[in-house]
Amino acid sequence: QVQLVESGGGLVQAGGSLRVSCAVSGRNFNAMGWFRQAPGKEREFVGGINWSGDIIDYKDSVKGRFTISRDNAKNTVYLQMNSLKPEDTAVYYCAGGPRYVTRWNDEYEYWGQGTQVTVFS
Repeated sequence: QVQLVESGGGLVQAGGSLRVSCAVSGRNFNAMGWFRQAPGKEREFVGGINWSGDIIDYKDSVKGRFTISRDNAKNTVYLQMNSLKPEDTAVYYCAGGPRYVTRWNDEYEYWGQGTQVTVFS
């Protein structure tokens, strides 16, 4: 059984940092992605990483603030979020499935349950 379990969300003041993790079990994925969904908005791509970590893509608004990494030995993917803004408030999801890093959520077959990140000013 394939499972993706996010952890590490929480409440943080604007300008602060959080790291969310995604522990994967049941299989390995080449490409992993992070997505987020704010209330009343569609789920959007945040970033993605390939197996070796040499291909990483980010949504423009998080470039320079967020960093994706992975530890394949632990089958875990991380999203380090710095300089957080209130507009980063959302439920953050990790996803796996595609052969290549892609921004299209339909390409990701497996999803975690999400973790809430709330940034207050």
